[in-house]
Amino acid sequence: MPKSKRNKVVSLTKVAKKTKEQKGAMMKELQENSEKWKYCWLFDVGSMRNAHLKTVRKLWKDSARIFFGRAAVMAKALGTTPEEEHRMGLHKLSKQIKGQVGLLFTDSEPQEVTEWFADFKQPDFARAGNTASRTVILPAGPVLRHHSDPPEPFPHNEEPQLRKLGLTTSMNKGVPTLQVPHTLCEKGKALTAEQAQLLKLIGERMVTFRVGLIARWEASSGEVVQVGAGVSVEERASGDASDDEGMSE
Repeated sequence: MPKSKRNKVVSLTKVAKKTKEQKGAMMKELQENSEKWKYCWLFDVGSMRNAHLKTVRKLWKDSARIFFGRAAVMAKALGTTPEEEHRMGLHKLSKQIKGQVGLLFTDSEPQEVTEWFADFKQPDFARAGNTASRTVILPAGPVLRHHSDPPEPFPHNEEPQLRKLGLTTSMNKGVPTLQVPHTLCEKGKALTAEQAQLLKLIGERMVTFRVGLIARWEASSGEVVQVGAGVSVEERASGDASDDEGMSE
């Protein structure tokens, strides 16, 4: 008797692996871009958020090409030895391609690139497990949301959620209210899922998306110039752990 397909369990979280052809296409694209642009920058990201990376791509779409994918694939495309390198000096850059890093190809001069990325910072909400950058104490009185100016109190229908997340609120004239101050989080301590959700609800951003430039390859000379140390370990740990292999625009 054939097996019934009616009760088949389908995982909604399974991600299809990249095929050999897709990896090959990405490597070819990287090599083509190394022949097109004057500079190739190696960068990493602090407090990785896909939405902010897409913003960077959009702002640079007319003057650069950005790749953010599997380090091993990008390194192999550029070549990790003098014999394998696609262009002179690229192996010195590819040796540094490790972990969650990206490549930016551009003709923009180094000073313009370094100044732009030094200025580009996007505050965002922390995630569970991130370290609190400051202590947040909610005062006694109405619980306020800081998404607007001036801050507004939470509506009455959100009081059950606030209590579920750990606030000992009561209703006062239809407004969720604290009778005593509540320490939401303490500086230097890891955030729980409940704390992270509360910080997001009240509008407290604790992390900052930024791009840390590490090194620059120059096509004219084949030289690789070290420009920085990238972002800190703590910043990298506070980001998305998504797989952006082959993601380029």
